[in-house]
Order: sequence, then C-alpha cells, then structure tokens
Amino acid sequence: QLRLVESGGGLVEPGGSLSLSCIASGRTEVYSAYGMAWFRQAPGKEREFVAGVSVTDVTYNGDSVKGRFTVSRDNAKNAVYLRLNSLNPEDSAIYYCARSKSVVPTPREIDYDSWGQGTQVTVSS
Repeated sequence: QLRLVESGGGLVEPGGSLSLSCIASGRTEVYSAYGMAWFRQAPGKEREFVAGVSVTDVTYNGDSVKGRFTVSRDNAKNAVYLRLNSLNPEDSAIYYCARSKSVVPTPREIDYDSWGQGTQVTVSS
C-alpha cells in the first residue's frame, strides 16, 4: 500500500507564494512508474485537477492555474512538489496529491488509486 502525505499549506496573502510537498511511503518500489498529480477542493465545490507530472517529467496544468503553478517530482525522494505563485483568494482549498493508475496524470479522479489526506491553503489578507 502506498501512503501519501502532503505538507506546506498555510495562510498567505494575495499575490504571495507557497510550496507544497507530497512524500510517498510504504510500497514505493515502483513510485517512479506512475504519474502523479495535485488536485484541490474548495468548500462547496467539486475536487478539481490542478497539475500533474508524468513518469518522463512531462507536466500538465489545469486551466485555472496555468502560468502560476509549477509541478515537479523527485523520484529519488519519492516526492512530488507544487509551487504556487501569484495566489489569489480563489486558490483557497485543500490540496491533495494522488498517484495515477498509469504513467501519465489525467484530470479525472477515477484514474487515481492513492490519495493523501490533503493540506489546507488559505489566501487572505
């Protein structure tokens, strides 16, 4: 079983930045063989795809964060990261990392089989 733990969330002012981390533990022997992604869910809204990275380090961004967020991975550390820049209040949400069932990330939750518990990001002045 793969366990994913996110960290790095917090309170930030509009225009600020944050860096999120997701570390995998447990059955990580094939961690590098799967795509990884970040999703987020704001109160009263559905969970949405934020960004993902394939096994060949090709990255994908959701439309709402293009140009502002950057996803990356470090297979040696069993980690995936999300750098959030130019934050605005609409970015406030719980951010989750997830492991894809395939080598590439997709925007669909059904394509993921492991999820972290999430880390809260709040953007407010």
